[in-house]
Amino acid sequence: MRPYLTTWLLLLALLSAPAAAQEEAASSPDEEVDRLSLAALLIGDGNYDRARGVLAAVDFDNPEIDRVRYHSLDGLVALNLDELARAESAFERAIEAGGEAEAEAPAADVVWLYLAQARFGQEDYAGTLDALDGANPETTELPSVYLMRAQSHWQMEDLDAAWRVLTRGAGRFPDRAGDFTRQQVFLLVEQGLYQEAADLGQRFMARGKATVSDALAIGNALREAGETDQALRILEAARLEDSDNVRLARVLAQTWLDREQVLPAADILHEAARLDPELMAEAAELYRRAGWLMQALTLNAQVIDQAKKLKQRLAIFIELGRFDQAAGMEPDLVRTGLLSEEDIRYALAYALFKTGRYEQAESHLSLLTRNDLFRKANELRRAMEQCRDEPWLCT
Repeated sequence: MRPYLTTWLLLLALLSAPAAAQEEAASSPDEEVDRLSLAALLIGDGNYDRARGVLAAVDFDNPEIDRVRYHSLDGLVALNLDELARAESAFERAIEAGGEAEAEAPAADVVWLYLAQARFGQEDYAGTLDALDGANPETTELPSVYLMRAQSHWQMEDLDAAWRVLTRGAGRFPDRAGDFTRQQVFLLVEQGLYQEAADLGQRFMARGKATVSDALAIGNALREAGETDQALRILEAARLEDSDNVRLARVLAQTWLDREQVLPAADILHEAARLDPELMAEAAELYRRAGWLMQALTLNAQVIDQAKKLKQRLAIFIELGRFDQAAGMEPDLVRTGLLSEEDIRYALAYALFKTGRYEQAESHLSLLTRNDLFRKANELRRAMEQCRDEPWLCT
């Protein structure tokens, strides 16, 4: 919510520090430093705690002090330190001080916008709108202000007003149309108008002004609303434009998973793993879930995280019926501490049972404490007992 803070800060500092005062401070190095100007410079550099210390040293009893500027700077420090209630109070005092001066205070409209931001951060949406209405309309002609106003109406469930603000913003700032269109799509999704949301998103992208980020936001909103068909249309088209976008690949894969289609999701993550090796384990797991066990095993060999790699390999070996190889992983499982996970210990015990190593299997089963695994362990013990009594049944 702060992309426009720097511009406003510079405007406030410049308008509130007369050039003559700056020249005097520069020409008289032995005189007391103008603390308000110093605080403004420190805020501009991001040194908020130091700025607060400077402001604390200001002689507030001095009748010549610029109270509007003092409270404005105090509010900026609090705002940037996420002390929103304190910031709100400071900006309100700045506005009050400007009114008491019976003249328009320098940069007073900017202070109204800061006040709106402090209230917005506290989810006081009615107060946000009041603050925005208190500023000169020309001051509020910023894309971020339009978005704040629309979001405030939205949170107050005045969806028609939110829509009108977004429509005006898109027309007023065509270079930021994507920001407004995204919000309109979200608004349509919230109202259950999924087809309209998809149509709006696709029309916007067809105009050639949308970015892959726009498509990602719109597609993900539709996915979260359960409209996976519409989401796939938008996300797949975006992937054709930017096949190297890893975040897009993740959302697209999740969309296929939401449709319970595991293999397309596995293919997408496999391709994305060439850019982000951390995805290799996820791709291998999806191939395992899809039944493509040899492909899963091949990808598993490329997994970097050793714990993930070994857990996954154990599961694949068991599903492939390679029980000797699964049982042979015991030293690696001990070395990496994975046997502290009871699911892994039970899987190893099962592999040992399948290879006829009953005593080794029992040594692991006896350490299981989880209720569900304890029951499974008893079933496995009965199977081992039967195999001892009637070994021809277990060959």
